[in-house]
Amino acid sequence: MIVDAHVHLYPDEVGRDPAGWAAAAREPQWAVLATRRRRDGRPVQVFPTVAELLLEMDAAGVDRAVLLGWYWENALTCTVQNRFYARCVREHPDRLMAFATVQPAAGSAAVQEELRCAHGEGLCGLGELSPHSQGYAVTDPAFGAVLTLAGELGLPVNLHVTDPASRPFPGRVETPLADFKMLAQLYPGTRFILAHWGGGLPLVDATVNAGNLPNVYYDTAASPLLYDAGIWSRALPVYGEDRVLFGSDYPLNLYPRSDAEPAMTRLLAEARAANVPAGVFAANVRRLLGC
Repeated sequence: MIVDAHVHLYPDEVGRDPAGWAAAAREPQWAVLATRRRRDGRPVQVFPTVAELLLEMDAAGVDRAVLLGWYWENALTCTVQNRFYARCVREHPDRLMAFATVQPAAGSAAVQEELRCAHGEGLCGLGELSPHSQGYAVTDPAFGAVLTLAGELGLPVNLHVTDPASRPFPGRVETPLADFKMLAQLYPGTRFILAHWGGGLPLVDATVNAGNLPNVYYDTAASPLLYDAGIWSRALPVYGEDRVLFGSDYPLNLYPRSDAEPAMTRLLAEARAANVPAGVFAANVRRLLGC
């Protein structure tokens, strides 16, 4: 079985005019990251429909996908995406799971949205969140309330992480790695998933491992855009084989030099070529989500 633990999906109106939708929704940062074009004129990602996502999963042999929200700037955008994801999960419960997203800067409204999504919509996690991008401090009490509730509800929290050594790109935001270590220690009852290999945190901080941060997991989203194929063999022994979740970041094009369109297949092939343990592909995330 294969579960892609990091996939993004948007309502059809977003795909019809991404830049126009972003302007109307007042989401300029998302527009920079998701609607820009590379130097050769090709888009950094596409905007598939639900049906097209399922076809891509079938082609790659992916059994289930976890739909992640975005670190939106506005609380209303979070609600729109959460309702869309709830509908996707209701219509395809055997193929799709979804995380809710919130804007903690909205205060108590964020906690209420978190509760609504967990109890009323059947969403099974929280994220992708980013205090550094959404405009609140990692120590903000409102963010703390969201994280505490996630722990009480059993919702894993996916956080966006940027490797401090990564190359510059439009929309890049610094996310100091020490912040994530601090969050894991401040909220030991909350399980965190640090996206994008956690920005290499365990590779640069010898005090970070499964033993002293037992509530931290890592996904592999966008791996080929950030690291060479050797990251699998370098990271897994350090991170712990039971702490890594396969995630593609689809529909981002991970191999723009060779692929005209994004696909899940090539990253799966890269992972298999590295002899990645089977648990990374499904068992780890299924255990984390209880599915």
